[in-house]
Amino acid sequence: MNLSLVGLNFYQFLAFSDLEADYLNPYELSSRINYVIIPEYLLHGVLCALFLLTRHWVMFLVLLPPACYNLKQYLRREHLVDVTEVFRSVSSEKKARLIKLGFYVCLFGIIITRLIFSVLQVVFVDDDSDSKLFFWSALH
Repeated sequence: MNLSLVGLNFYQFLAFSDLEADYLNPYELSSRINYVIIPEYLLHGVLCALFLLTRHWVMFLVLLPPACYNLKQYLRREHLVDVTEVFRSVSSEKKARLIKLGFYVCLFGIIITRLIFSVLQVVFVDDDSDSKLFFWSALH
C-alpha cells in the first residue's frame, strides 16, 4: 500500500516536470493529477487507520500530520489542480509533491526495517527468553 503511495506521488511529480518541460499541456496535467489525487488521499487514510487499528501507535503518529494536511486540502477544496492557475503554482505544487515523495520513501524504509527486525525476532529469539532485539522493543 505504501509503495502505491510512492508510485502515485512520483507520477504526479513527473507530470509537473513534464509540464515545465512543455511535454504536457495544462489540461492534460490537471486531468491526470485530479484523477489520482482522491485515491492517494484514500490510500493514505486507510494506511493511517490500519496502523491505528493494529495499535502501532508510533507509525500512526508519524502518518497523522500528512493525513491532517490532506484532509485540510480536501475540505478547503484545494486538492484539485486548476487548469487556469497551473502555471502560477507549478513550483509550489512540484515542491509539495517532492516532499510527500520523500516522506513516503522514508516511511517505506521504516516499514521494511520493522519487517526485517520482526522476522529476525521470530527466527533468532526463543519464546522462553526475555531478550528482544533492541530496535524491535523500542519501536513496538
